[in-house]
Amino acid sequence: MNTKFEDLKASVQEIIDLIAAKNNREANNKLLEVNETLDELLDHAEEDEDLREISRYQVLLNQLHVKINGEEEVDGE
Repeated sequence: MNTKFEDLKASVQEIIDLIAAKNNREANNKLLEVNETLDELLDHAEEDEDLREISRYQVLLNQLHVKINGEEEVDGE
């Protein structure tokens, strides 16, 4: 599973780079793609350490979502 986390890290960096380049549409598309990957990892995670790492990425992706889309609610509330 560590390879998947390395891939996630690279994808998150790509999102950050797209935000820095003011390319919010592509950043949002990449964010959605990474969220799907994270959901798949969550479905198959068995170790507590993997769950903690996934949780960290979920928080980071939520923060990036707010950065891309403004201060709107990210959890649907």
